[in-house]
Amino acid sequence: MNRYLLIAGLLGAAGVAAGAFGAHALQASISPERIAVWDTAAQYHLIHAAVILALALGSQTGDSRWRLPMMGFTAGVLLFSFSLYALVLTDMTLLAMITPVGGILLIMSWLMVAIKALK
Repeated sequence: MNRYLLIAGLLGAAGVAAGAFGAHALQASISPERIAVWDTAAQYHLIHAAVILALALGSQTGDSRWRLPMMGFTAGVLLFSFSLYALVLTDMTLLAMITPVGGILLIMSWLMVAIKALK
């Protein structure tokens, strides 16, 4: 079993569900500004689920060089997107302090991909 294929599948499904929830269930009860935050979280969520999928498919041959970036993308999505989802749903602004940590993990993971491509 490829753990990251499973993670990509679960994150992809959750990202589609989150996007649909934001578009349909939240529209009537959340301000347009908060909907924009939700949309950003869902967009980053889905983009990085697809990136994890691509890297997982590329590492099917036992190539473990993508493992660290995949870990970073996974943690980044969880911290970035899910902190924004929680912020929108709870209005607890303290949760927004977690979001930049997830963003930094996503940036670092992209840089790891670039560095590994140079090798």
